[in-house]
Amino acid sequence: MKAKKTKIRSRILRCFAGILVFPFLFIWIIFNITMTQYIRISAMNQLNRSFAAMSELALQTENDDILEGITLASALRIAHDIFSSNIFFVDQNYNLLFARNHSTGMLDILQLIQTKMITDLNLWQSQRLRIANRQYYVSTHRMANMLNPAERIYMVVYVDITSPMWLAHRVNVIMVILVGIIFALATFVVLFLSNSITRPIEKLCKFALNIGRGDFSVNDFEFKDMELDELNTALNKSVKQLTAYDSEQKTFFQNVSHELRTPLMSIKCYAEGITCGLMEPKGASKTILQETDRLSELVTELLYVSKIDNITTAYTSEKVNLVEVIRDCAARQQVVAEKAKISFSFRFDKDVIQYDCIRDLISRAVDNLISNAIRYAKSEVVLACHKTDDHIEIGVTDDGDGIAPDIVPHVFERFYKGSNGNFGIGLSIVKSITQQHAGHVAVENLAGGGAMFTMTLPT
Repeated sequence: MKAKKTKIRSRILRCFAGILVFPFLFIWIIFNITMTQYIRISAMNQLNRSFAAMSELALQTENDDILEGITLASALRIAHDIFSSNIFFVDQNYNLLFARNHSTGMLDILQLIQTKMITDLNLWQSQRLRIANRQYYVSTHRMANMLNPAERIYMVVYVDITSPMWLAHRVNVIMVILVGIIFALATFVVLFLSNSITRPIEKLCKFALNIGRGDFSVNDFEFKDMELDELNTALNKSVKQLTAYDSEQKTFFQNVSHELRTPLMSIKCYAEGITCGLMEPKGASKTILQETDRLSELVTELLYVSKIDNITTAYTSEKVNLVEVIRDCAARQQVVAEKAKISFSFRFDKDVIQYDCIRDLISRAVDNLISNAIRYAKSEVVLACHKTDDHIEIGVTDDGDGIAPDIVPHVFERFYKGSNGNFGIGLSIVKSITQQHAGHVAVENLAGGGAMFTMTLPT
């Protein structure tokens, strides 16, 4: 299933919204539960203390002045905390007998009791009431009437919780406003932050598209973010590499067309000479076959160069014994060397020299060096391989006349041909393969005559 695409700005905004909303909801829920429980418990404690104080007073007061005694003592002995409790008394018909003070809350509660005509006021224990815009906790208790036991008297104790509930409401409103302000600021920050990220990315995307269209111009973008700047640097480096690769490819095809034209023109001329009867067929055919072989060899070399230079070609490394590789290369060239009356000498370390490399490429590089040495040697080609702590050296030495000083700097250039050279490709292949293994190749003329090619490979 294809993943749904979203913008970076939207993802960052959702993260910020989640960070703000979920903690706020958690705090809001905890605050309201805690505040509600605190108000309820405080109100109930106040109601219970008020009832306990009045009950104790009733036992200490003469029956004939119970209400007057209660009135006097209640004003003096009922303790308060954050709430102030109020008391009034009603008879069994819900008629008001006595009120500590005739407040609006007392009248509202009395009217509610009379309206509902509750059959048993004993059922009202710590009831929470909302009347108009105010809230109360109310408890009712039956009191003993010593003068007339048949008549029931009820004490109604209530506390007004409107103020703390209003405070809780205001805190909720302030919290919502605060979260709204923070969310607005966060949205502004997210937009600013996302733009600072997306705009450079959009620039780099456009730059990458231009590279795909073949525009290898280096950009001059500068980004404050280290990661984006590193990405831009990498893209610029890639552009430079692609520019060099593109230039090399153009030069390569120009040289290829020139190299292919020479044998093809020769073959065409001899073929036309045979057709027109201007040349002896047997001699002309021999020349055509020679040029065809030369052309075939050139095409093989060019295909190999194309394979090495292809930046998408994947190779597999393996650990090989370099001494065996060099001996195998010499064995393949043995017939050619014998025809030229050239012998091979070997100078290797006693220990096995193992190296992690691309075997086919290393073999091709050594083959080319040996082939080149045979072409210029007089009687002997020396093959050497030595290992040090940090590198391995593969040497191929001939006993020829050496290389002219003005040619030495150009011997590894592609399509540069010295005296007796074939196509000017073989040594350039050696250079490419050595560089592909993070090494380098060099040539020097020996004091006693001849030239020595050395491939240096890091261990």
